[in-house]
Amino acid sequence: MKVKFTNLYQLISDKPKIIKKINYLIKNSKFVGGREVEDFEKNFSNFVKAKYCVSVANGTDALEIAIASLNLKENTEVILPVNTWISTAEAIVSNGLKPIFCDVNLSDYSICTEDLKKKINKKTGAIIAVHLYGNPSNLKEIKKIVKKKNIKIVEDCAQAHGSKIGNDHVGMFGDIGTFSFFPGKNLGGFGDGGAILTNSKEIYEYALRARNHGAKIKYDHKFSGRNSRLDTINAAVLNIKLKKYNKVIKTRNKIANVYFKNLNNVGDIKLFKLNKKNTHSFHQFVIRTKYRNKLAQNLKKNNIQTMIHYPYMLNELKFFGKHKVINAKNLGKKILSLPISEEHSLKEINYVVKKVKSFFKKEIKY
Repeated sequence: MKVKFTNLYQLISDKPKIIKKINYLIKNSKFVGGREVEDFEKNFSNFVKAKYCVSVANGTDALEIAIASLNLKENTEVILPVNTWISTAEAIVSNGLKPIFCDVNLSDYSICTEDLKKKINKKTGAIIAVHLYGNPSNLKEIKKIVKKKNIKIVEDCAQAHGSKIGNDHVGMFGDIGTFSFFPGKNLGGFGDGGAILTNSKEIYEYALRARNHGAKIKYDHKFSGRNSRLDTINAAVLNIKLKKYNKVIKTRNKIANVYFKNLNNVGDIKLFKLNKKNTHSFHQFVIRTKYRNKLAQNLKKNNIQTMIHYPYMLNELKFFGKHKVINAKNLGKKILSLPISEEHSLKEINYVVKKVKSFFKKEIKY
């Protein structure tokens, strides 16, 4: 049996509807803006239960524009978890601000609030909470820490479409939530795409202009912005996929439960801890073991693809400066992402489980 980590073609649901829609848009020369983009912004804001949604070209632009909307002074410090994709930090730097990397909890890989308390100072202007792997960050604790402080909260929801804290969608706890629709995401388009969600009219008005050269309409430039628009075909695809997205989350949770049930107490594997009051969208299913490299090679020999999210922590990149962390030290050498998607069969997932168990029993003698 061969188990791919992901298969983007297989992940395209409603292929006939999508092809028909794309052919219509091509025939009518609709490529930028228009009703499809407006519909998606409305549909996605309704899905997340946000007042405003501004679609952009990609998740990185969403972060950069979101941070810019906070109007922070140059060299203001912005705290973020050390175990995230580089664009979270790049968005801070591109705005002339200073990234401060915070340690994470090994139980769920979310930002460590004890370390956060130590790193907040008079220079702190914002905190970026990353809902890594689809697991909601500990935002209620973070909000308590910054209460009565003039510190903004940005939520990086690139991997967490549909994740919830209690009954509320992620993206709605801070001042701004940003999303990515990169093809490999749970809600992925046909190319790059992103969105900014907020309940603030001021932030919404800024983002509308920032994505379109500082203008709402042509030649109405109020400041120097950028070209960051979600294309029409991508919006149309996302509209179709969004209708069945709740089913995607249910399927991913079903697969995750198989892993939780069968990999608990196997070898030295550490599984992340779930908060049962929250909804996890399981963009990735990550395990931790000191035998990571040997396990990955063994699974590869058995035709099972795995990935690493991520092979190093951002504080290991020298151009970001020196940042001390304790929990996350060497984390990049131990984590491994197992196959999980709505298109994987239970037969495939059980095969993965079987081979992981076999590795620890036969190869490691655990």
